[in-house]
This record gives sequence, structure tokens and C-alpha cells, in this order.
Amino acid sequence: MTQTIEPSTTATPTASGLRSLYLIRVIFSLIWVALVFTTSATLLSTDRPTVVAAVLLVIYPLWDVIATLLERRMAGTGSTNHISTINVALGLVTTIGMIIAVLSTIGTALLVFGVWALLSGAIQLVVAIRRRRTVGAQWPMIISGGLSVLAGLNFAAMSASATSGLSTVAGYSAFGAFWFLVSVIVLSIRSRRAKR
Repeated sequence: MTQTIEPSTTATPTASGLRSLYLIRVIFSLIWVALVFTTSATLLSTDRPTVVAAVLLVIYPLWDVIATLLERRMAGTGSTNHISTINVALGLVTTIGMIIAVLSTIGTALLVFGVWALLSGAIQLVVAIRRRRTVGAQWPMIISGGLSVLAGLNFAAMSASATSGLSTVAGYSAFGAFWFLVSVIVLSIRSRRAKR
């Protein structure tokens, strides 16, 4: 559910650029969710991840790094954007952590995922609050960031439960896709009103 670029005083992503990127994120998340549900939803916390589950778990935070870099390039902020740099570093550390976690159990992967969701959600919340002045229509991303923080806490807490599994992570991603889609709609409405 993460969104990652801090608005800069010199460059801010355009509403149309954000809409395009958010739509790509929706599509990626829905494909990822479908793959988790069709291949790995029955895996529980004490299970070892299958190869497919391991790949899916590693790809998710890595994709967030790629999306952050795309948004950063779109904004033209270069290396001056400290929050996006922190988020890229967080995503890369999470990817490495997930590579290690998938060699253990689903529960370990859930713990790594939970910590990442919490921290990246907090970053998304800060970015959306700052961006509402320059781009506007950020309330869906504010809600999404807050929910990501709560979900991260929940994943970390339930990682030790024998009944928790990958279906909860897929639900989280689907919910994130929903909020990105809401953002696309809200930004489109705002853009049409601004043209009138």
C-alpha cells in the first residue's frame, strides 16, 4: 500500500503522472494477490514457503522500491529527496530480510512484512500529508498509510500464531490496490474540475 515520494519545493509529481503510476500499482497488486490466492493462500505461519511463495514475498517489497524510483524520476527530484531515499533503503533492506525470512517459515516472513508495512505506511502518511498542499486529493493515501501502520502491527503480532498465513498478506495488498484505485478516481475528478 505504500506511496513514497516527498514533495520537493522544486519538483512535485503531476496529478496525471500520479494517476498513471497508481494505476500501474493497482494492476501489479491485483496480479500479485491473484497469484498468492491461487498458489500459496493455504500456507500457514509454521510452514516453510514454497518456491513460488518465496518469490512472491521477495518481489513485493522490491516492486515498491521500483515504484518509488519511478515516482522519484517522474518528480525530477533526483537525489535531493530524503524521504524517498529512506523508503528505497527500507525497501531494499526489507527485500534482503525477506530473502532470509523465506528460508525459514511463513511466520518469519510475516514478521518481516509486518515491520515493513508499519514503517512504509508511516512514510506514506507523512508524504500524503505534505503532498496535499501541492497536488491535493491525498485523503485516500492518508487513510491507506494509516491502515498500513495498523496492518503492520497486526502482521507482526500474528506472525507467531500457528493459524496465520499468506492469505492475510494478500488481503492487505488487495486493500492497498483499492486505495490506489480510489486515489486514481479522486485525482481524475480533481483534474477535471480544475480544467473547468
